[in-house]
Order: sequence, then C-alpha cells, then structure tokens
Amino acid sequence: MLKLNRIHHVAVICSNYEVSKDFYVRVLGLTVLNEIYREERDSYKLDLAVGGEYQIELFSFPNPPARINNPEARGLRHLAFEVDDVEASVIEVQAKGVQVEPVRIDPITGKAYTFFQDPDGLPIELYEK
Repeated sequence: MLKLNRIHHVAVICSNYEVSKDFYVRVLGLTVLNEIYREERDSYKLDLAVGGEYQIELFSFPNPPARINNPEARGLRHLAFEVDDVEASVIEVQAKGVQVEPVRIDPITGKAYTFFQDPDGLPIELYEK
C-alpha cells in the first residue's frame, strides 16, 4: 500500500507576482525559503515556509486564466491554515487591509473558522486549533 507521510506543498498560480508575494509574506507572515526567476518560462517560483513543516509554492506565469468562482468547479476548493485563535488572527489580517468573513463555528467539531481571499480570489480559511 502507498504510504503518504504528509503534504509537502501546495502550489498557487497568481496573476500579479509582486502583489501576491506581498500578500503571502507581509499579510500572512510566511517565510521565504527560495525565490527564482525561470527565464525559459517567464515565471517566478517562490517557496514559502508554513509553520516550519509545510510549504506553499507561489508561481507566476504570463496570462494565466482567471479562477472560476461560481459555481464551484472541481479541484482545489480552498487553502486552510490552523491558528491558535481565530478572533485574534482576524484582527491581525483586517489590520493589513484584508476583508474577512464573519467567524463561524463548525457544527461538527465546535471549532471557530473564517474565510478571506488572496489577491486572485483563492479562498483562504483560518481554522482554530
């Protein structure tokens, strides 16, 4: 049987590299591990650390198609981050100019969670530990 140890990374393609880099580094506070420009693809690749265990790869490509919002399409639905305190995290994200949905409680787990969007409309969830 295939043995998967953990998720290694999630790859995100952005429409404006500098705007998305600022969002993931300044707003979300992720740490840059590596950044390269791949001239043959006219593409940046930015490796970001999440909690010392996971990574997000941020890519730029010329003219990527827009994300489908509604109806929801197959594939990645959203990116979720675990936080210690959703309410405190919301205050911090809002202070950086990001609109955040009201905090809700998961009826199954009883945990608080909320959503906001990255610069390209990718839903990002904060889920309480």
